[in-house]
Amino acid sequence: MPDQQITTTWLTQDAFDMLTAELAHLKGEGRLAVSAKIARAREEGDLSENGGYHAAREEQGQQEARIRQLEVMLRHAEVGEAPAVASEVVPGVEVTIYFDDDPDDEDTFLLGSREMMALGASTLEIYSPNSPLGAAILGKKIGERASYAAPNGSPIEVTVVAVKPFLG
Repeated sequence: MPDQQITTTWLTQDAFDMLTAELAHLKGEGRLAVSAKIARAREEGDLSENGGYHAAREEQGQQEARIRQLEVMLRHAEVGEAPAVASEVVPGVEVTIYFDDDPDDEDTFLLGSREMMALGASTLEIYSPNSPLGAAILGKKIGERASYAAPNGSPIEVTVVAVKPFLG
């Protein structure tokens, strides 16, 4: 993945620490465990029909992909804390919007990294500031409108109803 396509990921310090620990585990104990599984499966003989060997190799591939993902994410992470007072939409705040075509259809979510879900700190859905909706409302204040494109290309209009600090 070329560096010019990499976006910054906003993380709390807790999320950054948790992902750093996950990366260390995967590069150390995780790699050793998968290597041991592969070695045990190799000892069983014929690799062409050895389901355990192929499953272990698949696990190894997924683990290496996660390692690469974490390395890139942590290298380009912006670490911060949720603001104590929120007057505009920034990463780390809880946002409530409504869809202009249906003002009764409100949606409340945390603007931040989806990796924060692993912390289990909230039952709120998490939208990335880099997502179409997140990018559209970034910097908006209560009462301001924003527009973003739906997957089919049609515009979706939203209005920011509330912005408050995320309390976890």
